Amino acid sequence: MRTETSAEHAAAVVYGALTDELRSARARGVQEPRVVDVGGGSGTWAVPFAAAGCRVTVVDPNPNVLATLRRRASEEGVAERVTAVADDSDALGARIPEASADLILAHGLLEVVDDPRHAVASLATVLAPTGALSVLAANRYAAALQRALAGRLTEARGLLRASNGVLRADGETLLRRFGRTDLEELMSASGLRVTSIRGDGVASDVVADRDAESRRDDTDWDAELGEFERDAASVPELRDVASRLHLLAHKPGDTG
Repeated sequence: MRTETSAEHAAAVVYGALTDELRSARARGVQEPRVVDVGGGSGTWAVPFAAAGCRVTVVDPNPNVLATLRRRASEEGVAERVTAVADDSDALGARIPEASADLILAHGLLEVVDDPRHAVASLATVLAPTGALSVLAANRYAAALQRALAGRLTEARGLLRASNGVLRADGETLLRRFGRTDLEELMSASGLRVTSIRGDGVASDVVADRDAESRRDDTDWDAELGEFERDAASVPELRDVASRLHLLAHKPGDTG
């Protein structure tokens, strides 16, 4: 189980990469970057970006989490910068103008949609030529490795052999997990150019189960873990076994 602290360490790496993208958009003259968060739920990403001066649209089919999003946006004083759309990714083209988004977040989306290729194509249509698509996806090889390290070797072997990186008999809710090349091929099929791939949660998810009592006096633990995550995120050998893969892709011809 991920702890809140371990999640923060991993998310910090992704947030830093997205902040760089928004900085690039502003350098190109976009004063209020337009962000679309597909499946963005209660606004974990949307509210901070709105607070940073972006115009954010969250597309999510769950009315309950959208209610939470609106409340959080109101509490942070950014309600006028956040638009909630109650729909799923299949309706993206009808809900969001073509080539309008400077940044699209597809975090935890491709694992659960019926057709990832169709979903990425829809995202690419909405993406502006100078924009970036941010994909955060569960890593099939990390899932196998983590089970092996826990001594669950039969499950680990099953995950390696499974075509979609999931075990149906295990009651998993995901439809699929991805490897790095899987994601690269999806982007290429929609005419997108992958510009970076980072690891999200290289070690955080593994060490999060360390007994809290054992690190009561270890005041540097959280800081050191965060520093390790930042350093490891771009090391190819470690990135490829991170719990999640964070990919940024652009349309051809942009300067990103």
